[in-house]
Amino acid sequence: MKLHFTHLRLRNWRNFTEVDIKLQKRVFLVGPNASGKSNLIDVFRFLNDLVKPGGGFVSAVNNRGGVSSIRCLAARRKSNIEVSVKIGNDNKPELWEYSLVFSQDKNRIPKIKGEVVKKSGEVILERPKDEEQDDAELLRQTHLEQTQSNRNFKEVFDFFRRIYYLHIVPQIIRHPDRIIIARNDPYGSDFLSQIANLTEGRRKQRLKKIENALRKVVPQLSDLTFEIDAVGKPHIKAKYHNWRPNAGWQTESTFSDGTLRLTGILWALFGAKGPVLLEEPELSLHPGAVKYLPQMFAMAQKRTVNQMVISSHSYDMFTDEGIGLDETILLIPGSEKTEVKAASDDKDLRTLLEEGLVLADVILPYTAPSDGSQLVFAFE
Repeated sequence: MKLHFTHLRLRNWRNFTEVDIKLQKRVFLVGPNASGKSNLIDVFRFLNDLVKPGGGFVSAVNNRGGVSSIRCLAARRKSNIEVSVKIGNDNKPELWEYSLVFSQDKNRIPKIKGEVVKKSGEVILERPKDEEQDDAELLRQTHLEQTQSNRNFKEVFDFFRRIYYLHIVPQIIRHPDRIIIARNDPYGSDFLSQIANLTEGRRKQRLKKIENALRKVVPQLSDLTFEIDAVGKPHIKAKYHNWRPNAGWQTESTFSDGTLRLTGILWALFGAKGPVLLEEPELSLHPGAVKYLPQMFAMAQKRTVNQMVISSHSYDMFTDEGIGLDETILLIPGSEKTEVKAASDDKDLRTLLEEGLVLADVILPYTAPSDGSQLVFAFE
Protein backbone atom coordinates (compact mmCIF):
# COMPACT_ATOMS: atom_id res chain seq x y z
CA MET A 1 0.00 0.00 0.00
CA LYS A 2 1.41 3.40 -1.05
CA LEU A 3 2.70 5.81 1.55
CA HIS A 4 1.54 9.37 2.07
CA PHE A 5 2.19 12.21 4.51
CA THR A 6 -0.20 11.92 7.44
CA HIS A 7 1.05 14.65 9.78
CA LEU A 8 3.15 17.80 9.62
CA ARG A 9 4.80 19.67 12.49
CA LEU A 10 6.86 22.82 12.01
CA ARG A 11 8.62 25.31 14.25
CA ASN A 12 9.99 28.64 13.05
CA TRP A 13 9.63 27.81 9.36
CA ARG A 14 9.11 30.94 7.22
CA ASN A 15 5.73 32.49 8.15
CA PHE A 16 5.03 29.94 10.85
CA THR A 17 6.18 29.79 14.45
CA GLU A 18 4.31 26.54 14.93
CA VAL A 19 2.29 24.17 12.75
CA ASP A 20 0.76 20.91 13.94
CA ILE A 21 -1.76 19.43 11.51
CA LYS A 22 -3.00 16.12 10.20
CA LEU A 23 -2.82 15.63 6.44
CA GLN A 24 -5.31 13.80 4.26
CA LYS A 25 -4.50 12.21 0.92
CA ARG A 26 -5.76 15.36 -0.73
CA VAL A 27 -4.87 18.69 0.87
CA PHE A 28 -6.12 22.12 -0.20
CA LEU A 29 -4.23 25.12 1.20
CA VAL A 30 -6.35 28.28 1.38
CA GLY A 31 -5.17 31.71 2.47
CA PRO A 32 -4.70 35.34 1.40
CA ASN A 33 -1.79 36.49 -0.71
CA ALA A 34 1.49 36.37 1.25
CA SER A 35 -0.04 34.17 3.96
CA GLY A 36 2.50 31.41 3.30
CA LYS A 37 0.84 28.90 0.96
CA SER A 38 3.99 28.59 -1.15
CA ASN A 39 6.14 28.47 1.98
CA LEU A 40 4.09 25.59 3.37
CA ILE A 41 4.37 23.67 0.09
CA ASP A 42 8.10 24.41 0.16
CA VAL A 43 8.45 22.22 3.26
CA PHE A 44 7.83 19.17 1.08
CA ARG A 45 10.16 20.49 -1.60
CA PHE A 46 12.81 20.91 1.11
CA LEU A 47 12.46 17.23 2.08
CA ASN A 48 12.87 16.29 -1.58
CA ASP A 49 15.96 18.51 -1.86
CA LEU A 50 17.55 16.65 1.06
CA VAL A 51 17.67 13.42 -0.93
CA LYS A 52 17.80 14.36 -4.61
CA PRO A 53 21.05 13.92 -6.59
CA GLY A 54 23.26 16.95 -6.11
CA GLY A 55 21.19 18.07 -3.15
CA GLY A 56 21.63 17.46 0.55
CA PHE A 57 21.09 19.43 3.75
CA VAL A 58 23.47 22.37 3.23
CA SER A 59 22.40 22.79 -0.39
CA ALA A 60 18.69 22.67 0.52
CA VAL A 61 19.16 25.38 3.16
CA ASN A 62 21.44 27.61 1.09
CA ASN A 63 19.15 27.44 -1.94
CA ARG A 64 16.53 29.08 0.28
CA GLY A 65 18.82 31.93 1.29
CA GLY A 66 20.28 30.29 4.39
CA VAL A 67 18.97 29.71 7.88
CA SER A 68 18.26 33.40 8.49
CA SER A 69 15.92 33.50 5.49
CA ILE A 70 14.10 30.34 6.51
CA ARG A 71 13.73 31.16 10.21
CA CYS A 72 10.44 32.84 11.12
CA LEU A 73 10.90 36.50 12.01
CA ALA A 74 8.70 35.97 15.06
CA ALA A 75 11.09 33.35 16.50
CA ARG A 76 12.40 34.46 19.87
CA ARG A 77 14.42 32.47 22.41
CA LYS A 78 13.78 29.03 20.93
CA SER A 79 14.96 29.84 17.43
CA ASN A 80 15.85 26.41 16.05
CA ILE A 81 13.97 25.42 12.91
CA GLU A 82 12.12 22.10 13.04
CA VAL A 83 10.54 20.05 10.27
CA SER A 84 8.80 16.85 11.31
CA VAL A 85 6.56 14.58 9.26
CA LYS A 86 4.73 11.34 9.79
CA ILE A 87 4.34 8.97 6.87
CA GLY A 88 2.06 6.00 6.60
CA ASN A 89 -0.78 4.27 4.80
CA ASP A 90 -4.41 3.50 5.53
CA ASN A 91 -3.49 0.62 7.84
CA LYS A 92 -0.53 2.27 9.58
CA PRO A 93 -0.86 6.08 9.42
CA GLU A 94 2.21 6.55 11.62
CA LEU A 95 4.50 3.93 10.13
CA TRP A 96 7.40 6.37 9.88
CA GLU A 97 8.32 9.65 11.54
CA TYR A 98 11.18 11.83 10.37
CA SER A 99 12.28 14.95 12.29
CA LEU A 100 15.04 17.41 11.50
CA VAL A 101 16.05 20.32 13.75
CA PHE A 102 18.67 22.78 12.55
CA SER A 103 20.18 26.19 13.04
CA GLN A 104 23.49 27.77 12.00
CA ASP A 105 26.96 28.18 13.48
CA LYS A 106 28.76 31.47 14.11
CA ASN A 107 29.86 31.50 10.47
CA ARG A 108 26.22 31.18 9.30
CA ILE A 109 26.82 27.65 8.02
CA PRO A 110 23.78 25.37 8.47
CA LYS A 111 24.14 23.01 11.41
CA ILE A 112 22.04 20.01 12.38
CA LYS A 113 20.82 20.16 15.98
CA GLY A 114 18.76 16.99 15.86
CA GLU A 115 17.73 14.20 13.49
CA VAL A 116 15.31 11.48 14.56
CA VAL A 117 13.76 8.58 12.66
CA LYS A 118 11.07 6.38 14.17
CA LYS A 119 9.39 3.31 12.77
CA SER A 120 6.05 2.39 14.33
CA GLY A 121 7.00 4.56 17.31
CA GLU A 122 10.38 2.93 17.87
CA VAL A 123 13.45 5.15 17.59
CA ILE A 124 15.88 3.76 15.01
CA LEU A 125 18.01 6.89 14.64
CA GLU A 126 18.68 9.73 17.06
CA ARG A 127 21.51 12.17 16.58
CA PRO A 128 23.80 13.97 17.02
CA LYS A 129 25.71 11.60 19.26
CA ASP A 130 28.24 12.92 21.77
CA GLU A 131 31.11 12.13 19.44
CA GLU A 132 29.51 14.22 16.67
CA GLN A 133 29.20 17.42 18.68
CA ASP A 134 32.76 18.52 18.00
CA ASP A 135 32.82 17.52 14.33
CA ALA A 136 31.31 20.33 12.24
CA GLU A 137 31.38 18.28 9.03
CA LEU A 138 29.22 15.53 10.50
CA LEU A 139 26.59 18.11 11.46
CA ARG A 140 26.32 19.39 7.89
CA GLN A 141 24.88 16.15 6.54
CA THR A 142 21.76 14.27 7.45
CA HIS A 143 21.97 10.51 7.75
CA LEU A 144 18.91 10.48 5.50
CA GLU A 145 20.99 11.64 2.51
CA GLN A 146 23.83 9.17 3.11
CA THR A 147 23.55 5.76 1.46
CA GLN A 148 25.69 4.11 4.12
CA SER A 149 23.61 5.53 6.95
CA ASN A 150 20.00 5.31 5.74
CA ARG A 151 19.76 1.56 5.16
CA ASN A 152 17.34 1.04 8.04
CA PHE A 153 14.99 3.73 6.74
CA LYS A 154 15.59 3.62 2.99
CA GLU A 155 11.82 3.62 2.54
CA VAL A 156 11.71 7.19 3.86
CA PHE A 157 14.53 8.21 1.52
CA ASP A 158 12.73 6.68 -1.47
CA PHE A 159 9.44 8.35 -0.51
CA PHE A 160 11.04 11.79 -0.31
CA ARG A 161 12.74 11.19 -3.67
CA ARG A 162 9.32 10.68 -5.29
CA ILE A 163 7.88 14.05 -4.21
CA TYR A 164 6.98 15.88 -7.43
CA TYR A 165 6.56 19.64 -7.92
CA LEU A 166 5.89 21.24 -11.29
CA HIS A 167 4.65 24.80 -11.74
CA ILE A 168 4.88 25.52 -15.46
CA VAL A 169 5.66 29.11 -16.40
CA PRO A 170 4.37 29.38 -19.98
CA GLN A 171 6.84 32.12 -20.97
CA ILE A 172 9.77 29.83 -20.10
CA ILE A 173 8.40 27.10 -22.36
CA ARG A 174 7.83 29.49 -25.23
CA HIS A 175 11.18 31.28 -25.03
CA PRO A 176 13.79 28.72 -23.88
CA ASP A 177 16.61 30.62 -25.58
CA ARG A 178 16.21 33.49 -23.11
CA ILE A 179 16.79 31.45 -19.97
CA ILE A 180 19.27 28.94 -18.56
CA ILE A 181 17.85 25.43 -18.72
CA ALA A 182 18.10 23.62 -15.38
CA ARG A 183 17.66 19.92 -14.81
CA ASN A 184 14.35 18.99 -13.16
CA ASP A 185 13.40 22.66 -13.13
CA PRO A 186 10.07 23.04 -11.28
CA TYR A 187 9.19 25.99 -13.51
CA GLY A 188 9.56 24.08 -16.75
CA SER A 189 12.80 25.17 -18.43
CA ASP A 190 13.59 21.49 -19.09
CA PHE A 191 9.98 20.37 -19.54
CA LEU A 192 10.45 19.53 -23.22
CA SER A 193 13.67 17.67 -22.37
CA GLN A 194 11.78 15.63 -19.78
CA ILE A 195 9.36 14.60 -22.52
CA ALA A 196 12.25 13.80 -24.87
CA ASN A 197 13.96 11.61 -22.26
CA LEU A 198 11.08 9.15 -22.06
CA THR A 199 11.19 6.07 -24.23
CA GLU A 200 9.18 6.50 -27.41
CA GLY A 201 6.49 4.07 -26.28
CA ARG A 202 5.95 5.69 -22.89
CA ARG A 203 6.08 9.17 -24.41
CA LYS A 204 3.40 8.37 -26.98
CA GLN A 205 1.23 6.73 -24.36
CA ARG A 206 1.40 9.67 -21.97
CA LEU A 207 0.91 12.33 -24.66
CA LYS A 208 -2.15 10.45 -25.89
CA LYS A 209 -3.64 10.52 -22.42
CA ILE A 210 -2.89 14.24 -22.15
CA GLU A 211 -4.40 14.84 -25.59
CA ASN A 212 -7.62 13.08 -24.61
CA ALA A 213 -7.90 15.24 -21.50
CA LEU A 214 -7.04 18.50 -23.28
CA ARG A 215 -9.71 17.90 -25.91
CA LYS A 216 -12.34 18.18 -23.18
CA VAL A 217 -11.48 21.86 -22.70
CA VAL A 218 -9.83 22.65 -26.07
CA PRO A 219 -12.21 20.84 -28.45
CA GLN A 220 -10.46 22.07 -31.61
CA LEU A 221 -7.18 20.41 -30.53
CA SER A 222 -6.15 16.96 -31.75
CA ASP A 223 -3.06 14.86 -32.45
CA LEU A 224 -0.71 15.92 -29.65
CA THR A 225 2.70 14.70 -30.77
CA PHE A 226 6.43 15.12 -30.17
CA GLU A 227 9.23 15.93 -32.58
CA ILE A 228 12.88 16.96 -32.74
CA ASP A 229 13.48 19.85 -35.15
CA ALA A 230 16.30 20.26 -37.67
CA VAL A 231 18.68 21.75 -35.08
CA GLY A 232 17.97 19.09 -32.47
CA LYS A 233 15.49 20.94 -30.26
CA PRO A 234 12.47 19.05 -28.82
CA HIS A 235 8.92 20.29 -29.40
CA ILE A 236 5.37 19.25 -28.66
CA LYS A 237 2.93 19.79 -31.51
CA ALA A 238 -0.83 19.76 -31.74
CA LYS A 239 -3.20 19.98 -34.65
CA TYR A 240 -5.97 22.54 -34.40
CA HIS A 241 -8.97 22.00 -36.67
CA ASN A 242 -8.93 24.52 -39.48
CA TRP A 243 -10.70 24.92 -42.79
CA ARG A 244 -7.29 24.46 -44.47
CA PRO A 245 -6.35 20.77 -44.05
CA ASN A 246 -2.61 21.25 -43.43
CA ALA A 247 -2.63 24.66 -41.78
CA GLY A 248 -3.59 23.71 -38.24
CA TRP A 249 -0.31 22.42 -36.75
CA GLN A 250 1.14 24.47 -33.89
CA THR A 251 4.08 23.98 -31.54
CA GLU A 252 4.30 24.89 -27.87
CA SER A 253 5.52 28.37 -28.85
CA THR A 254 1.96 29.29 -29.88
CA PHE A 255 0.02 27.31 -27.25
CA SER A 256 -2.07 29.45 -24.92
CA ASP A 257 -1.02 29.90 -21.28
CA GLY A 258 -3.93 27.73 -20.18
CA THR A 259 -3.04 24.92 -22.59
CA LEU A 260 0.59 24.89 -21.47
CA ARG A 261 -0.25 24.99 -17.78
CA LEU A 262 -2.86 22.25 -18.08
CA THR A 263 -0.42 20.16 -20.10
CA GLY A 264 2.09 20.51 -17.25
CA ILE A 265 -0.50 19.53 -14.62
CA LEU A 266 -1.53 16.47 -16.60
CA TRP A 267 2.10 15.52 -17.20
CA ALA A 268 2.67 15.60 -13.43
CA LEU A 269 -0.45 13.59 -12.64
CA PHE A 270 0.20 10.89 -15.24
CA GLY A 271 3.90 10.57 -14.42
CA ALA A 272 4.27 11.09 -10.68
CA LYS A 273 5.18 8.17 -8.44
CA GLY A 274 4.77 10.02 -5.14
CA PRO A 275 3.08 13.10 -3.64
CA VAL A 276 2.29 15.83 -6.18
CA LEU A 277 2.54 19.51 -5.21
CA LEU A 278 0.49 22.02 -7.22
CA GLU A 279 0.35 25.78 -6.74
CA GLU A 280 -2.77 27.58 -7.95
CA PRO A 281 -3.59 25.11 -10.75
CA GLU A 282 -6.50 27.36 -11.75
CA LEU A 283 -4.15 29.99 -13.24
CA SER A 284 -4.95 30.79 -16.90
CA LEU A 285 -7.81 28.29 -16.99
CA HIS A 286 -11.44 29.12 -17.76
CA PRO A 287 -13.72 28.97 -14.68
CA GLY A 288 -15.76 26.33 -16.48
CA ALA A 289 -12.71 24.05 -16.43
CA VAL A 290 -11.48 25.04 -12.97
CA LYS A 291 -14.60 23.79 -11.21
CA TYR A 292 -13.89 20.28 -12.50
CA LEU A 293 -10.25 20.16 -11.38
CA PRO A 294 -11.04 18.63 -7.95
CA GLN A 295 -12.90 15.78 -9.67
CA MET A 296 -9.97 15.27 -12.02
CA PHE A 297 -7.61 15.20 -9.04
CA ALA A 298 -9.82 12.61 -7.33
CA MET A 299 -9.77 10.40 -10.43
CA ALA A 300 -6.00 10.78 -10.71
CA GLN A 301 -5.63 9.63 -7.10
CA LYS A 302 -7.57 6.47 -7.87
CA ARG A 303 -5.28 5.59 -10.77
CA THR A 304 -1.83 7.13 -10.44
CA VAL A 305 -1.24 9.66 -7.65
CA ASN A 306 -1.50 8.72 -3.98
CA GLN A 307 -1.38 12.22 -2.44
CA MET A 308 -1.80 15.80 -3.62
CA VAL A 309 -1.08 19.11 -1.89
CA ILE A 310 -2.78 21.99 -3.71
CA SER A 311 -2.80 25.71 -3.00
CA SER A 312 -5.68 27.78 -4.32
CA HIS A 313 -8.05 30.65 -3.65
CA SER A 314 -10.32 29.99 -6.60
CA TYR A 315 -14.04 30.30 -5.90
CA ASP A 316 -14.81 27.94 -8.78
CA MET A 317 -12.47 25.30 -7.37
CA PHE A 318 -14.24 25.23 -4.02
CA THR A 319 -17.74 24.95 -5.43
CA ASP A 320 -16.94 21.24 -5.77
CA GLU A 321 -19.07 19.46 -3.18
CA GLY A 322 -16.57 16.63 -2.95
CA ILE A 323 -13.96 18.72 -1.11
CA GLY A 324 -14.15 18.00 2.60
CA LEU A 325 -13.44 20.35 5.48
CA ASP A 326 -10.83 17.89 6.72
CA GLU A 327 -9.03 18.24 3.37
CA THR A 328 -8.97 22.04 3.64
CA ILE A 329 -6.17 23.79 5.53
CA LEU A 330 -6.67 27.47 6.38
CA LEU A 331 -3.77 29.91 6.59
CA ILE A 332 -4.71 32.95 8.65
CA PRO A 333 -2.02 35.67 8.78
CA GLY A 334 -1.43 37.75 11.89
CA SER A 335 0.83 40.67 12.65
CA GLU A 336 3.94 38.46 13.05
CA LYS A 337 3.03 34.95 12.02
CA THR A 338 0.47 32.84 10.19
CA GLU A 339 -1.87 30.46 11.99
CA VAL A 340 -2.51 27.13 10.27
CA LYS A 341 -5.53 25.00 11.07
CA ALA A 342 -7.79 22.43 9.47
CA ALA A 343 -11.12 23.91 8.42
CA SER A 344 -12.82 20.99 10.18
CA ASP A 345 -11.53 22.34 13.51
CA ASP A 346 -13.54 25.55 13.09
CA LYS A 347 -17.02 25.15 14.62
CA ASP A 348 -18.36 28.24 12.89
CA LEU A 349 -17.41 26.90 9.48
CA ARG A 350 -19.05 23.56 10.20
CA THR A 351 -22.23 25.34 11.30
CA LEU A 352 -22.37 27.42 8.13
CA LEU A 353 -22.04 24.33 5.97
CA GLU A 354 -24.77 22.60 7.92
CA GLU A 355 -26.99 25.60 7.21
CA GLY A 356 -26.60 25.03 3.48
CA LEU A 357 -23.76 27.29 2.37
CA VAL A 358 -21.25 25.91 -0.13
CA LEU A 359 -17.60 25.49 0.83
CA ALA A 360 -16.48 28.36 -1.42
CA ASP A 361 -18.72 30.83 0.44
CA VAL A 362 -17.56 29.53 3.80
CA ILE A 363 -13.77 29.51 3.43
CA LEU A 364 -12.92 32.10 0.79
CA PRO A 365 -13.57 35.07 3.10
CA TYR A 366 -10.33 33.91 4.75
CA THR A 367 -8.49 34.59 1.49
CA ALA A 368 -9.83 38.09 0.88
CA PRO A 369 -7.56 41.10 1.54
CA SER A 370 -8.57 43.10 4.59
CA ASP A 371 -9.47 46.13 2.48
CA GLY A 372 -8.96 45.38 -1.20
CA SER A 373 -11.27 48.25 -2.10
CA GLN A 374 -8.40 50.62 -1.33
CA LEU A 375 -6.75 49.57 -4.61
CA VAL A 376 -9.28 51.83 -6.30
CA PHE A 377 -7.51 54.82 -4.79
CA ALA A 378 -3.95 53.79 -5.79
CA PHE A 379 -3.70 56.55 -8.41
CA GLU A 380 -5.37 59.35 -6.53
